[in-house]
Amino acid sequence: MGRALSLIGFLCLLLCVLAGCGQQETPMPETQAETTAVQSPEDADSQNEEVISPQEREAQDTELPPGAGLPDSEFEDTPENQPEPARLVVIDPGHQAQANTGTEPLGPGSSEMKMKVSGGTQGVVSGVPEYELNLTISLLLREELEARGYQVLLTRETNDVDLSNRERAEIANSAGADLFLRIHADGSENPSTNGAMTLCPTPQSPFPIGGLYPQCRLLADCVLDELVAATGAYQERVWETDTMSGLNWCQVPVTLVEMGYMTNQEEDARLNDPAYQTLIVQGIANGVDKYFTQVEE
Repeated sequence: MGRALSLIGFLCLLLCVLAGCGQQETPMPETQAETTAVQSPEDADSQNEEVISPQEREAQDTELPPGAGLPDSEFEDTPENQPEPARLVVIDPGHQAQANTGTEPLGPGSSEMKMKVSGGTQGVVSGVPEYELNLTISLLLREELEARGYQVLLTRETNDVDLSNRERAEIANSAGADLFLRIHADGSENPSTNGAMTLCPTPQSPFPIGGLYPQCRLLADCVLDELVAATGAYQERVWETDTMSGLNWCQVPVTLVEMGYMTNQEEDARLNDPAYQTLIVQGIANGVDKYFTQVEE
């Protein structure tokens, strides 16, 4: 009897177990399953993106890489977008501490000979030699022109040189100057003579520079007009001449500037006054600006 009860109990237990395995779990609602499921880092990132505010999304959209959304010409390094190279102005401070009385041809192919470089004049009041004044003005002019965006080259930066007028012109030629300014002061046997002038070649020049007469004349006019306007000096003239070797050997637009007469007491005093020198420099620089403006029109 005991064995029969044990067998019946075993069968009951087996039926209970079989009945439990056959039951199905009640599924969770989808929303509850999503909130209770463990999220992976990738799932978290995707949900974070979905809750970015419209303002934040707009800010992200406006942060574009360089050139994005722009025409190619706005950011490509094309010739049209490259800045033009600065104009090159060569300045020749006239004369030097020691004259060179040797000779050189007046111009290319000429049989006429001329002194290589003279000593220049001297201030009757200041006692300053012309070559020294010319260098002082030229150094100031370089500073002013560079401040205006020009490249500037001086034929000399000291008084102790030995450069002929031909060699000075050839410095400008070799450099490919856009224009050449020769800085001088004047002298006269008449102590009352005063005023400023500029020089340029004639249209009939037998030398190659004659082919640049229109540019040279324009440069001479622009510089003289602006120099006189800035300083109030008496305006003499533009002297067209083929007697200057420093002009005749040029292959670039050139003018020689006579700033005033050092043989005139009042003018010599002004020429050596720093305030007046500033006006001279501004006037010449204004003339350079005016020249390039008119050449480009």
